Amino acid sequence: MGDDSEWLKLPVDQKCEHKLWKARLSGYEEALKIFQKIKDEKSPEWSKFLGLIKKFVTDSNAVVQLKGLEAALVYVENAHVAGKTTGEVVSGVVSKVFNQPKAKAKELGIEICLMYIEIEKGEAVQEELLKGLDNKNPKIIVACIETLRKALSEFGSKIILLKPIIKVLPKLFESREKAVRDEAKLIAVEIYRWIRDALRPPLQNINSVQLKELEEEWVKLPTSAPRPTRFLRSQQELEAKLEQQQSAGGDAEGGGDDGDEVPQIDAYELLEAVEILSKLPKDFYDKIEAKKWQERKEALESVEVLIKNPKLEAGDYADLVKALKKVVGKDTNVMLVALAAKCLTGLAVGLRKKFGQYAGHVVPTILEKFKEKKPQVVQALQEAIDAIFLTTTLQNISEDVLAVMDNKNPTIKQQTSLFIARSFRHCTASTLPKSLLKPFCAALLKHINDSAPEVRDAAFEALGTALKVVGEKAVNPFLADVDKLKLDKIKECSEKVELIHGKKAGLAADKKEFKPLPGRTAASGAAGDKDTKDISAPKPGPLKKAPAAKAGGPPKKGKPAAPGGAGNTGTKNKKGLETKEIVEPELSIEVCEEKASAVLPPTCIQLLDSSNWKERLACMEEFQKAVELMDRTEMPCQALVRMLAKKPGWKETNFQVMQMKLHIVALIAQKGNFSKTSAQVVLDGLVDKIGDVKCGNNAKEAMTAIAEACMLPWTAEQVVSMAFSQKNPKNQSETLNWLSNAIKEFGFSGLNVKAFISNVKTALAATNPAVRTAAITLLGVMYLYVGPSLRMFFEDEKPALLSQIDAEFEKMQGQSPPAPTRGISKHSTSGTDEGEDGDEPDDGSNDVVDLLPRTEISDKITSELVSKIGDKNWKIRKEGLDEVAGIINDAKFIQPNIGELPTALKGRLNDSNKILVQQTLNILQQLAVAMGPNIKQHVKNLGIPIITVLGDSKNNVRAAALATVNAWAEQTGMKEWLEGEDLSEELKKENPFLRQELLGWLAEKLPTLRSTPTDLILCVPHLYSCLEDRNGDVRKKAQDALPFFMMHLGYEKMAKATGKLKPTSKDQVLAMLEKAKVNMPAKPAPPTKATSKPMGGSAPAKFQPASAPAEDCISSSTEPKPDPKKAKAPGLSSKAKSAQGKKMPSKTSLKEDEDKSGPIFIVVPNGKEQRMKDEKGLKVLKWNFTTPRDEYIEQLKTQMSSCVAKWLQDEMFHSDFQHHNKALAVMVDHLESEKEGVIGCLDLILKWLTLRFFDTNTSVLMKALEYLKLLFTLLSEEEYHLTENEASSFIPYLVVKVGEPKDVIRKDVRAILNRMCLVYPASKMFPFIMEGTKSKNSKQRAECLEELGCLVESYGMNVCQPTPGKALKEIAVHIGDRDNAVRNAALNTIVTVYNVHGDQVFKLIGNLSEKDMSMLEERIKRSAKRPSAAPIKQVEEKPQRAQNISSNANMLRKGPAEDMSSKLNQARSMSGHPEAAQMVRREFQLDLDEIENDNGTVRCEMPELVQHKLDDIFEPVLIPEPKIRAVSPHFDDMHSNTASTINFIISQVASGDINTSIQALTQLRLIYNTHMADEKLEKDEIIKLYSCIIGNMISLFQIESLAREASTGVLKDLMHGLITLMLDSRIEDLEEGQQVIRSVNLLVVKVLEKSDQTNILSALLVLLQDSLLATASSPKFSELVMKCLWRMVRLLPDTINSINLDRILLDIHIFMKVFPKEKLKQCKSEFPIRTLKTLLHTLCKLKGPKILDHLTMIDNKNESELEAHLCRMMKHSMDQTGSKSDKETEKGASRIDEKSSKAKVNDFLAEIFKKIGSKENTKEGLAELYEYKKKYSDADIEPFLKNSSQFFQSYVERGLRVIEMEREGKGRISTSTGISPQMEVTCVPTPTSTVSSIGNTNGEEVGPSVYLERLKILRQRCGLDNTKQDDRPPLTSLLSKPAVPTVASSTDMLHSKLSQLRESREQHQHSDLDSNQTHSSGTVTSSSSTANIDDLKKRLERIKSSRK
Repeated sequence: MGDDSEWLKLPVDQKCEHKLWKARLSGYEEALKIFQKIKDEKSPEWSKFLGLIKKFVTDSNAVVQLKGLEAALVYVENAHVAGKTTGEVVSGVVSKVFNQPKAKAKELGIEICLMYIEIEKGEAVQEELLKGLDNKNPKIIVACIETLRKALSEFGSKIILLKPIIKVLPKLFESREKAVRDEAKLIAVEIYRWIRDALRPPLQNINSVQLKELEEEWVKLPTSAPRPTRFLRSQQELEAKLEQQQSAGGDAEGGGDDGDEVPQIDAYELLEAVEILSKLPKDFYDKIEAKKWQERKEALESVEVLIKNPKLEAGDYADLVKALKKVVGKDTNVMLVALAAKCLTGLAVGLRKKFGQYAGHVVPTILEKFKEKKPQVVQALQEAIDAIFLTTTLQNISEDVLAVMDNKNPTIKQQTSLFIARSFRHCTASTLPKSLLKPFCAALLKHINDSAPEVRDAAFEALGTALKVVGEKAVNPFLADVDKLKLDKIKECSEKVELIHGKKAGLAADKKEFKPLPGRTAASGAAGDKDTKDISAPKPGPLKKAPAAKAGGPPKKGKPAAPGGAGNTGTKNKKGLETKEIVEPELSIEVCEEKASAVLPPTCIQLLDSSNWKERLACMEEFQKAVELMDRTEMPCQALVRMLAKKPGWKETNFQVMQMKLHIVALIAQKGNFSKTSAQVVLDGLVDKIGDVKCGNNAKEAMTAIAEACMLPWTAEQVVSMAFSQKNPKNQSETLNWLSNAIKEFGFSGLNVKAFISNVKTALAATNPAVRTAAITLLGVMYLYVGPSLRMFFEDEKPALLSQIDAEFEKMQGQSPPAPTRGISKHSTSGTDEGEDGDEPDDGSNDVVDLLPRTEISDKITSELVSKIGDKNWKIRKEGLDEVAGIINDAKFIQPNIGELPTALKGRLNDSNKILVQQTLNILQQLAVAMGPNIKQHVKNLGIPIITVLGDSKNNVRAAALATVNAWAEQTGMKEWLEGEDLSEELKKENPFLRQELLGWLAEKLPTLRSTPTDLILCVPHLYSCLEDRNGDVRKKAQDALPFFMMHLGYEKMAKATGKLKPTSKDQVLAMLEKAKVNMPAKPAPPTKATSKPMGGSAPAKFQPASAPAEDCISSSTEPKPDPKKAKAPGLSSKAKSAQGKKMPSKTSLKEDEDKSGPIFIVVPNGKEQRMKDEKGLKVLKWNFTTPRDEYIEQLKTQMSSCVAKWLQDEMFHSDFQHHNKALAVMVDHLESEKEGVIGCLDLILKWLTLRFFDTNTSVLMKALEYLKLLFTLLSEEEYHLTENEASSFIPYLVVKVGEPKDVIRKDVRAILNRMCLVYPASKMFPFIMEGTKSKNSKQRAECLEELGCLVESYGMNVCQPTPGKALKEIAVHIGDRDNAVRNAALNTIVTVYNVHGDQVFKLIGNLSEKDMSMLEERIKRSAKRPSAAPIKQVEEKPQRAQNISSNANMLRKGPAEDMSSKLNQARSMSGHPEAAQMVRREFQLDLDEIENDNGTVRCEMPELVQHKLDDIFEPVLIPEPKIRAVSPHFDDMHSNTASTINFIISQVASGDINTSIQALTQLRLIYNTHMADEKLEKDEIIKLYSCIIGNMISLFQIESLAREASTGVLKDLMHGLITLMLDSRIEDLEEGQQVIRSVNLLVVKVLEKSDQTNILSALLVLLQDSLLATASSPKFSELVMKCLWRMVRLLPDTINSINLDRILLDIHIFMKVFPKEKLKQCKSEFPIRTLKTLLHTLCKLKGPKILDHLTMIDNKNESELEAHLCRMMKHSMDQTGSKSDKETEKGASRIDEKSSKAKVNDFLAEIFKKIGSKENTKEGLAELYEYKKKYSDADIEPFLKNSSQFFQSYVERGLRVIEMEREGKGRISTSTGISPQMEVTCVPTPTSTVSSIGNTNGEEVGPSVYLERLKILRQRCGLDNTKQDDRPPLTSLLSKPAVPTVASSTDMLHSKLSQLRESREQHQHSDLDSNQTHSSGTVTSSSSTANIDDLKKRLERIKSSRK
């Protein structure tokens, strides 16, 4: 017993698994008790047993198993988790319980199965039971059938799917086991009880005896419909209700229920489809054409046999249908006609919806064949057409039917009417919308007046049926003209009609009245269900009428309520109402007088025609008062207006009276029930006055009022025709202007475009310009509504006129029509009957499109053309297609009848020649546009084959197919596509391309639909198989489409559909469904809100005109006021408005609204840098694709989630474009307020925008571009610079958009590209745009080439990448392009380069073909523009550049330096292009882009060298503290060491990319000492290096625009280096030394000639001064510098005007201050003094006396002899030129001009000179003179000196200098603290003196440039105050560029080198940008940064050398 007790201790769940049966038994018993005790179905206890239940039922011990089954039953009943066990438990029951001998076990097993069904697991149970039917054990089979039978009997056919059971029934009847056969019989009887005769066809083939037995059983069954007796958990409440009802004895609901129940199973569904096409006799098609009727009969009989199969396999029946149609239409033997009709009937019945695509071809033929009188033929045809009708919709065949209605043959008319009547019976109110009813009623109304009685009767029957189906309310407007007798006849017919839907139509409508009303009154104005209510809704009737009446008075004021035509409603209502209004008879003048006198004061009537105008005026005033007080119902409008028209009527001469009269007309029209009859009385007069200056406005107001009363379409037509029937052009132009405004106010619906177009054409041809302008304006307004199709009518106008029209259209593009503000209120009644086609929001546009005249082209589609298209030779096929394209093009708009064309084109869609496939697709696109919405009827036979093409392996073919499908869908709406099985059949095909494209398309389209046909569910199984497709893209697309399927089908249906999947798949799919449920979007714009708001608001929401698909329905339905978005004014304000407008309706709960208040972009520190790292490290996908795949979108979504507000992200990634528009509007609003955030997320924002570029919706694209313009403006204001990552993931996609067909978009993109150059260097933009020129889109190529031209023009040749040569060669290729625009653009671009660069272009572009070259030469000749020296806009890009570095550094301080440099640069420096070298000399703007030029001079690789240097660089730790002592100023040759190398890097660190900089520069700066001194190095390596650098420099200085950029500091450094190199004796010793020196010589000459003349002169002067001061400098050095200066002097005559003289004179002044004449004379050589004199002499000679005005930059002129020297020279030159007195006056005059204070001062100076002349007062006089000169630094003492002797002059000068030394010396020494003594002399006065000197100009008028220069100087001083004073020389010395070395007082310089350089750069950058001025000399880089870095470097050099 030991083990017994052991298991007793175990917990229950372990007992249940024990190996001892007793233990298990005990466990099951305890479990049962536990299960019964647990009250809470969600208790955790249940989960413990989850895995054990299967063991409960499959226990091997029979006794234990029974107990287990009991426990399991209780578990399933009560546990909420039980559903999870369904599969395993039921399969256990089937295999292990149903085979048990004990009946109890079987019963429990069945109970468990039924319980699982009750807890909603019916499908899984059924699946297992059906599997059980395949078991070998008959016991199990019987039990399974029994279970199924019980389940069906209890739960009903809704829960238990019959189709799979019926499928296996025949097999069960054939079983050998009697028990199985008997059970099968029982279940067959049970099934019959539920579906009645639908069961017969599937069982027709079983054994006849069995069938007979069954029939007997079936007869016994009760006829009442069965009802379920057991319900699912979710239906338990329903059960309770039923019981209550039954107890009350009410059976009504039950009746209703079975009404729902009966049609649920369709026999057709239960059948297996049969494939018959292959079974047709081989010679069928020959026989059917045979001459003998017997053969034809044989052929038809073979078909007849086949079509007896009740369900046919889908296939291509086109040929068969065509053959049968031919027999019906053409065969003379009536017997065969009947037989063919029978075959068609069979096909239609067997194929059902799949036959729909052929219906359009066959219907007209059958209808026309009704001319046959023979009853059997007529009957066969009737059956055929009725069967065909069921395969399609009335909408699709309406055109054909209506066309036949006009046939002369009465039998045809009669039969057509009868067919319509029968068809109507199948319709319900929702499938028979007004748009269809209207044309049918119109045609039938003609028939009720026919002479033939049978035609009349048939028409009555049809109208009666319509009346029954949609109710009187809908039909009555069309019956307004019908007399009472006929009306009664129609009503009588309607009562007799039995609708096919029997109870459905009546009862369902009733039920709908009662049930949905409480919950859904709000929805009454909305979609389909309200129509059902309208049929016979007694309750809602009054409910709706009350508000209607209130809102707008009598309904006959009907007005179209929508902008683009409230679709059909507007027009229809109008139609019905017109008929009422016309009824008002014309009254005679007597009757009118009588009626008028009843309501007007008697005096008023008497005075109407008084001869005194005052009396007439008084009369009018009384008239007006009377009208104002009158009640609407009492106002006799016609009588009143006839009174007004009474003599003098509209010929009234007094304008005041006339104005009143017109005002009264407007009043009457507004206040009374104004009819068209009344309108006709006044309109002529109004049109006559509309051009009147004084009365015109009143006339317009009156017209507008009449338009409100009588509908704009009618009024407009009258008015325009009246205006154009008279001669007055003013009236014509004003009428057109009125019409333009009226259309905007009333909307466009109902307007007759054709009528206007003819008048507009007349107006366009008018001689009066005002009329033409008005006509063009009107066209612009019409364009808003009609769209581009409007232009087609004017293509034959003169080009000049056409261009004006195009310009007007261009203005309107992108705008959307304003919401109508008039004509709505009166039409509020129409609100209720508006927009039945809820599921097709685009119906509204049809209205406009229908107005366009359509051409019939069926006669052009000849059989020859069709055979051509199907020819074996592809060329002939192509010809055929070309012809078709031509026909469609010529016709513009075509009628839907296109003969055999669809079949022919369909064949070409699977042509082996892909080019033809594409051509066919293009034709189909054309066809869609040309045919408009009527293309619907071709969806099945042509649209679906297009979808098949989506599976093509070629990308471009798929893209074309997608474009075509979209073009079609735009015209047809989606309903046609989704109906039937065609789409699901396509999805079934296992073609990954097809699946991807189709699912993508559905995912795009489904979210926009309000409702979808039920057939959508057919796609779901295939969607699920796509979810598990092998192809990842297919899976992704399927996942994306899931939420949209769910949006329409609901989660329940979708989950139910998973029942047929394998268990593993099912779990996965269900998980995905759960996920999709969360993302499921709401259906678009639920119209429930619409009626609760004023109707006017909802109207525009429902129908958007075609041209404005982008408008957001929701917003207009919630805001009845005109939608701000419609205004679409450019700029921010309207956007902001629309953003708020949009935000309102999108969320309901307050809480969510508040969420939107926060920032939309969250700043994540380092977020952007991290993302860049991830992309670099390939952790995420690189943003690079041709079309965005889903993984990119997902990735972006994930990245955005952390830094974009959740609600905004939802909008951004919504599937509906309207949400994208909202997102953009919000982003625009937040742009200014969240700059930080925008910049932090910039990479993501740009990536998101690239996704928008791939959207097809124009409105989103326009908005995105608008946003980009604002964004880049902001970025440039913020001085932000795009990182490489941002640029490369955005620019290429932007460049693609430059090829858009719409001009507006192209302009925008170009504008954005221009703005981008402000935040991203043009030279880096260049390669991206260059890439764009390789596109297949010719527009894009052309635009990109133009853009390249603009870049070169603006920024010079330096933007060309990788080299001008390569770039130009690529551009030149396009001269031979086949597209004219591209050729022109390429030529223009090269001409632009030619203008900048001269003849060198020809070298750069290389060899061109003769033809291209001649074109180019011709173009250059024509341009006749000589090369301009420098690109103008250069200056604009440069500050950019200077700032590029620091700004980048700023933004990305934490990021890796590499990011800043473009990959291009890396590549270039790596491959050893010598370009990099150029940077050396321009350390201050270390931006490779500046120097993007390489003429391919030298290419050499120097890997060793680089390697060699780099090793040293990276050991900076070893630097010891350098000692501080003065050093020789210029660089003697010395050995380099690590420290010296580091110096350079210091200066380069701020460059974009460290590696690049190091590689480029390590070797360069000290080439002339380091390398030469380094014995280890090969000398020829050095030569190689030199030649490389020099070659580079030469190429740099050949480009003037680049050469000019070099600043003084750079040039000084460069010249110093070059001269040192020339003097290097070691070089001469090398064998190639001479060559090097020659090259250097050449370079020097180039530098002197090409660089900025001011800068180079300045540099040479400073260099000369340095070399003279330096003791160590060789005399040769100074000599060479002077030679350079002489060369410069020689160039002066040409360059004098481009030189900034003030700066040069300042430099000379400093030079002369450091080297006074005496000091210079002491020099060994006399050259320096001669050089200086020559320079000054040349300047004087060139500038004349004006040279003295250029001393503005010198603070204290007395410090040097410069001024005196210049004066002397001037005097000397004047002495030579003429008599003294002349010169006196001349000189005096020029002085007086410039200095106003001169006259007063003369006496004062004379006094001073007297004192100096007298011996006693000499000293005092000199002191006074000194004071005076100090005070007026510019004062001219020349006149007083020039008469005196030379001795006296020099005496005065010397005296002044002595005083200066005494007074100034001490002060200055104290200021120059950290400066080495030798510098004291050279110091310019301290900043304070500068400040005071600004005040010195007291009496003079000084130009602003002087102040700017000074301001600049001060700025630069301040800019450098951020480091310790003693670390830097005083700034003045930097400015004056003496470059005398100073010694730093501490070495922390080395350690803080990086930060300081950065800081100084940033500082400099800000100061530079703030001043926003450039040096007058044209250089942009401010000299402060130059000097700053320059100096730092030198000082570091000295520190190092001093350590030696």
